[in-house]
Amino acid sequence: MAKIKVVSDVLQANDVLADCNQRLLREKNIWSINFMGSPGAGKTTVLEKTVKELRNTLDIGVIEGDIYTAKDAERIEKYDIPVIQINTDGGCHLDANMVQKALEDFDLNLLNLMVIENVGNLVCPSDFALGEEAKVMAMSITEGADKPLKYPSMFRNSEVLLLNKMDLLPACDFDMDAFEEDVYSINPGIEIIKVSAIKEEGLEEWYQWLIAKVEEVQECA
Repeated sequence: MAKIKVVSDVLQANDVLADCNQRLLREKNIWSINFMGSPGAGKTTVLEKTVKELRNTLDIGVIEGDIYTAKDAERIEKYDIPVIQINTDGGCHLDANMVQKALEDFDLNLLNLMVIENVGNLVCPSDFALGEEAKVMAMSITEGADKPLKYPSMFRNSEVLLLNKMDLLPACDFDMDAFEEDVYSINPGIEIIKVSAIKEEGLEEWYQWLIAKVEEVQECA
């Protein structure tokens, strides 16, 4: 029972800070996503293509979460948008306190979209709110079709699933029908967008989803 209470207390404390982050971003009319997925799912490649395509349409800020190094932030920074790197030094996910400190280094008055790329992990990131408006996950075909039932929390909590590396589908033993059935059994409302980030295929639907969300916020401002 003591262990359960400790976990509960940590999550509650995190939620308080996440609410503060969300209020701040809403006050600035910034729509935000918590971008999650396992290592190698292609999150940074998707984000890189997104920034490249939408940097003249949306005012994007990026927070890059990783255990070590600034390699992902360097990939995004070359597109001349504001990006902050958070290194967790062994931690398997970002938390609201880390994001709160990172937000202090942005000029939020100049942004309308904040993308928080979480640490590569299929478990912990989905349990810790960061202040985002929506959770989005990336998963690659090469990870196997059994992942939804093995790691249901991330699928349950995500609004969009970017199924990446579709170009490799012919070479993989991936049962698409079973995969989709499992995903929708966990989260009937999730939107699955099939893409190949490296080949820039299928991404237009993802871009339009993002643009629509940002425009909705701006119209209500």
